[in-house]
Amino acid sequence: MPGQRPSVNVVVPFRGSAGALEKLRERLGALRLREGDSVLVVDNTPGDPPAQKAGPVPVLHAAGQATPGYARNRGAALGHADWLLFVDADVLAPPDLLDRCFDPPPAEDTGLLAGGIEDQPVPPDAPAAARYTHIRGFMSQDDTLRAGRWGFPKTANAAIRRAAFEGVGGFREHIRAAEDADLSFRLREAGWKMERREEAAVVHLSRQTAYGFVVQKLCHGAGGAWLEREYPGASPPRRLVGLVWWGLRTAARRLAGATRSRSRDEALWALFEPLELVVHELGRSLPNERPLRPGAFLRSLRERGRGR
Repeated sequence: MPGQRPSVNVVVPFRGSAGALEKLRERLGALRLREGDSVLVVDNTPGDPPAQKAGPVPVLHAAGQATPGYARNRGAALGHADWLLFVDADVLAPPDLLDRCFDPPPAEDTGLLAGGIEDQPVPPDAPAAARYTHIRGFMSQDDTLRAGRWGFPKTANAAIRRAAFEGVGGFREHIRAAEDADLSFRLREAGWKMERREEAAVVHLSRQTAYGFVVQKLCHGAGGAWLEREYPGASPPRRLVGLVWWGLRTAARRLAGATRSRSRDEALWALFEPLELVVHELGRSLPNERPLRPGAFLRSLRERGRGR
């Protein structure tokens, strides 16, 4: 018989079509809940809310601010459980995710549980961006936790003690990226600890197109620049010109090796790793705030041109 665990409010931010929303509700309906648990989708899509079909998973339409932090805060405010579990809309969760997350029970000074994230398995002949994401292991919690002092878990699958969450004021609602890193840093500053829960893993659906991959990296770059301004040393910039030259040389050398070995995976790594790093650096010139401040993008470009 499963042991006792605290009550959990599951909050899932969403942005997309009415059809995708219904598929998400269907998937989340498979989660096994106990007394005191709940699941809520927070629809952050602009415009009027679509008509909803009856179902076990309710939807809150919250489009007042186009950021995941805003959506998560609106969802968290409606619950009263001891813990909040945030998962992204583009993950597949096992039915017993909540039970796995709290086995073993967290320590009293633990405010954050980092659930496991696995990249969607894709075959060798899958679209290039999806295959690279898979072999790169991009969505793994190790990808961000390995940063030492500035490591943080991704809120694609993370549980936060409600007392800790409310004590630091929740997510910042005016930023569109890096809100999970910022919250993690504030929780740590408040004295809360983190524990990993790799057995409580979800599968993250990969970006299927190069366009989607590039947009994602630009957004992450904007978030990285914001983090560096708020927490100096958390995400230092690289010299863009030098990075581009490194990328060109590295891609050429690795492509030559991939041609000799006839390895598609090696060729994808040769092309996409430099692309990932360069696009991320370009994204640092983009504004991370919502709403956008007039002239913010041009001001960022001028500052990059002066070497800041």
